[in-house]
Amino acid sequence: MSQASSTRIAPSILSADFARLGEEVRNVIAAGADWVHCDVMDNHFVPNLTFGPMVCAALRPHTTAPIDVHLMVEPVDALIPEFAKAGANYISFHPEASRHVDRTLSLIRDHGCKAGLVFNPATPLDWMDHVMDKLDLVLLMSVNPGFGGQAFIPSALDKLRQARARIDAWTAQGGQPILLQIDGGVKVDNIGAIRAAGADTFVAGSAIFGQPDYAQVISDMRAQIAQSEQA
Repeated sequence: MSQASSTRIAPSILSADFARLGEEVRNVIAAGADWVHCDVMDNHFVPNLTFGPMVCAALRPHTTAPIDVHLMVEPVDALIPEFAKAGANYISFHPEASRHVDRTLSLIRDHGCKAGLVFNPATPLDWMDHVMDKLDLVLLMSVNPGFGGQAFIPSALDKLRQARARIDAWTAQGGQPILLQIDGGVKVDNIGAIRAAGADTFVAGSAIFGQPDYAQVISDMRAQIAQSEQA
């Protein structure tokens, strides 16, 4: 396993205080987070409604950290240019929400962003195999998307190992690096096992924003990651 410096903690603003979102983002980055994760839900593809590009654009001046946008929307293509313009660095989407996965990945990259593909717990990893050359990120959902605060689905660890093997095989053949992100129920007490299964980028919402001391939680998470890498 690579060292802890090659891992990223990406707090999900879905669990932040929306009345002072800019301040929350500044605070969590100051506390040691690496990315800002934005869960965009449309009450159509998933049963919840969150926010659109305006919120991303409003946050952009508050941080230089990468903004990581997870689109849980259908259709997806029309929103990609909007989020790119709003300052997103990473944009990921679900293959079920696109008529043409290869084209949607190209669209994200054509707008200057890194492109990601998201897999729900019941979505097979086979989608990856045909678009590896256009992926910068693979996101595995360890809960069913739609709501924050859900418990981690244990079978996600096996799926992580499978995705890690696919990515490692790709890079061993000379392919570009692809990050492996996990989202859903990530906490201090399971992040070590998640890291050991192959994840390098960790989305955490209520586990961070639900606590009084963001820096302490992030520090504890990094300690568990480092411990699992040494095992």
